[in-house]
Amino acid sequence: MSATPSTPSARSLAFRLAYIACLAVVFTLATGLVDSGAGVGSAQAFAQPIFPIANALPGLLLATLLLVLSRRPLLSFGIAFVMEALIYAVNALKVSNLNTPLMPADFRMLGQLRRGGLKLLGSYLPASPWPYLALLVAVGIIVLAWRKEDPLFARRTRGRRLACGTALVLLLGTLLAGMPGWTKIYGNRHLWLEPWSAQATAEHSGLVSSLVMFHLHQGHARKKPDAAAAQQLIERADPDLRQRLQAATTNQGERPDIVVVQSESFFDPSIMKGYENTDLTPNLHRLATQGESGALHVPTYGGGTIRTEFEVLTGLSLRYFDDLQFPYLQMNHKVVPSLVRTLRSHGYETIALHGNDPGFWNRNTAFRAIGFDRFVSRSSFPTNAAMDGQYMADSAMTDEIMAQLKNAGPPQLLFAISIEAHGPYDVPPADAAKRDAIPVPEGITGKNKLELQNYLYHMQHADQELGRLAELLAHRERPTLLLFYGDHLPALTDTYNITGFVDGKDMLSQAGVWLLVDPRNPTEPKRESLASWMLPGRLLEQAGVRDDAYFALTQVIAPQLAVLTRAPGAPPASEDHDEQTADQDMANVALLRMKGKLDALLPHAEVQTAQMTGVQPDSFEQAEPAGVRQ
Repeated sequence: MSATPSTPSARSLAFRLAYIACLAVVFTLATGLVDSGAGVGSAQAFAQPIFPIANALPGLLLATLLLVLSRRPLLSFGIAFVMEALIYAVNALKVSNLNTPLMPADFRMLGQLRRGGLKLLGSYLPASPWPYLALLVAVGIIVLAWRKEDPLFARRTRGRRLACGTALVLLLGTLLAGMPGWTKIYGNRHLWLEPWSAQATAEHSGLVSSLVMFHLHQGHARKKPDAAAAQQLIERADPDLRQRLQAATTNQGERPDIVVVQSESFFDPSIMKGYENTDLTPNLHRLATQGESGALHVPTYGGGTIRTEFEVLTGLSLRYFDDLQFPYLQMNHKVVPSLVRTLRSHGYETIALHGNDPGFWNRNTAFRAIGFDRFVSRSSFPTNAAMDGQYMADSAMTDEIMAQLKNAGPPQLLFAISIEAHGPYDVPPADAAKRDAIPVPEGITGKNKLELQNYLYHMQHADQELGRLAELLAHRERPTLLLFYGDHLPALTDTYNITGFVDGKDMLSQAGVWLLVDPRNPTEPKRESLASWMLPGRLLEQAGVRDDAYFALTQVIAPQLAVLTRAPGAPPASEDHDEQTADQDMANVALLRMKGKLDALLPHAEVQTAQMTGVQPDSFEQAEPAGVRQ
């Protein structure tokens, strides 16, 4: 009699398949519950089958691959679920600190853990022991399953395991490679991407689906620049542009030294309700009456310093580069056009200065590409440099700025990056009594009060050092321009939600501050709102370096882009056709600029200075450690 489905072998196979199917269903339901409990995807978690299935699918593929390798289903699904849970836990940390969910580029941060990032990022981990105990329990269960669970099928399967494993590896490989075929699942009428809002995408479709969709989108988002559209923008700006370039031929006097201070998390608290009539930044306000200043719109909130830093150094808006979330970690260009290179072509010595690990954020490599001659980092500061809280004090940075500036030799550009006011803001400062005396708005209590006071303590130090630096520069033998700005608002999300802002808008819509002064020669005050990528053009203009047509173009085009006043990543206003056109054309200009193909389209000053040749590999120096400087 022939075998029927009721034979033992058939029943055994059916049982194993049913067992695996049950684990897959449990895994999918658990993913939906975690997604809903994490505050993302909650509106749609179980509304339709596509939502939990799409969020669970990458984990199911991984679990199935592990099952083929280990032959133990509980072990395989357990490992996959713990890895997925860790992603949700990291997402929760990011949302609580930066008010935005995980993005694919965040995984690049794993490579920064051994470059000074472990201490900085580790300080954001929860202090409570319960998450770590839960992780230990999960690991214990996995180990128990590995040791006690019987294999579900035999080791030798006549090549079937190899074939299944190979197919799964290839399938996962196409997902990791961002193959467009996956958009059949992640990109239909149920799951959709809002490119300008990671939060809205995650809330609608779930965290894992959001990560996959942004990965697929950014993998194919590298736009090809339209040279004709860029040319149209340049032609419309041509009269004003040529007028600015012509002024370059009449401005050949002594070049001032330039000091640029990127102040960590600095903003003016008077934009918050409760601080409207409180002056916590007296030096900023005093110096604003002696030069140019205003609101600064930056491409990040609460973190991502290098996004603002990249825009200020290059004059390129990250708005036009969808795939550059962390530009220094993703740059593939050995030579990047920049403010630094323009000043080098005018004979400037270019120095970067930062009291932290030079490898963090990949600054060592990025600063070489951007064109700095030297990078003075933590090991090159004096061994007794002042610390306050977790990081180097701003007073130590001011001291090092003055130590690097010389009264003889070529003019200097010194780009200084502060770190004292970096979060998290739960570490006691050097003077707790001074911290405790800082007033807070009504309703701010407990942890929020402590974090706000800690931040303001360090922020006021930044303001004090701004005043001290300006005073020291005013008494130098050589003229010096000082540009000061904050890279982003601090991540005090809970506090902002309690207090609100004077203008009635949310935290993502708030601007920081910028200030440009000549401390020796005060001028009539001028206020103007700018985007961070507009700052280098304004600085070069004030320094008398006006023959770079691209930076001159950023100044001409500024009034046409009301996008400056919108939240980072916001789409252009659909009802404003002129703004849309200017925005799209500027995108093409920026893409051509990054590729080094813009110069042929731009007019040039009649008198040209030395042409940019690009930094040579051996011209970039890591400054010598403290104690051995001449």
